[in-house]
Amino acid sequence: MYIADKKRYEAMPYRHVGNSGLKLPVISLGLWHNFGDVDNYENQKNIILKAFDSGITHFDLANNYGPPAGSAEINFGRIMKEYLLPYRDELIISTKAGYYMWEGPYGEWGSKKSIIASCNQSLKRMGLDYVDIFYHHRPDPNTPLEETAHALDLLVRQGKALYIGISNYSAEQTEAISKIFKELKTPFIIHQPKYNMFERSIEAGLTDVLKKEKIGAITFSPLAQGLLTDRYLNGIPEDSRAGRSSSPFLQPENVETTLEVVKQLNEIAKNRGQSLAQMALAWNLRDETITSVLIGASKVEQLENNLETLNNLTFSEEELNQIDTILNNK
Repeated sequence: MYIADKKRYEAMPYRHVGNSGLKLPVISLGLWHNFGDVDNYENQKNIILKAFDSGITHFDLANNYGPPAGSAEINFGRIMKEYLLPYRDELIISTKAGYYMWEGPYGEWGSKKSIIASCNQSLKRMGLDYVDIFYHHRPDPNTPLEETAHALDLLVRQGKALYIGISNYSAEQTEAISKIFKELKTPFIIHQPKYNMFERSIEAGLTDVLKKEKIGAITFSPLAQGLLTDRYLNGIPEDSRAGRSSSPFLQPENVETTLEVVKQLNEIAKNRGQSLAQMALAWNLRDETITSVLIGASKVEQLENNLETLNNLTFSEEELNQIDTILNNK
């Protein structure tokens, strides 16, 4: 029988999501990779339970996470049922709809038909009555924004979601849907954008919108698919993601073109008493607009290493200036 660590909340800081009452741990666990049917269930269970024992109360999923699509939700639902159900009221569970999930014209994007069906499917796979946050995973260029917003609002009114979020929306799209949500009085509280030292496009408008609208952010890919770690400092290991030519997100040329920059950043991290990955996670959290940062983990040791980020979350002005100089010269 699993009994959660009584000290689980002692080391983890929590931040309010925008101006809502909801708090998230500054580090959340994403189940994008490593939690599908192709992955070892015992390892999945160990990672998730260790995360909760360490104060990570937020677990982020999507309908299509796996592989195969849907299997991450099924596996998480099994772990919930077998171990975490007594702690449901301590957990923040999120899922999403928008990317391709099933055949036919309603298996993706942002129609009311697609969003409502996807949420119902996700709840069934996880064995839950509701999720804490339901996201629209990407904007739909062929569906009126009002329809997507009304569908998400309906999920809250039906009791299937407590809060609403969006992901991959531009600054302009975020401002537009926020206006609709305000009129509907929808609890729209969070945006999930991609953000890391090599991908800073949200700084060109989106973060300003989030601050103005009092919306929180939770960032994904903070380690740039592994580039912002010490994984590639001495070349490309055969068993790494970059070493597998099948990876659509990380290719050898990405590693080669960023290697010199990564080495310079690694020196700053060393001086801070951190690994490069730990510094990259802390860098994401330097702005209070960022409520939480999403990490992935393929093993418990990797999770534990990332959690050591909490030992040093602050930066001096000199450190931030050094990092910016390095990044601007890449």
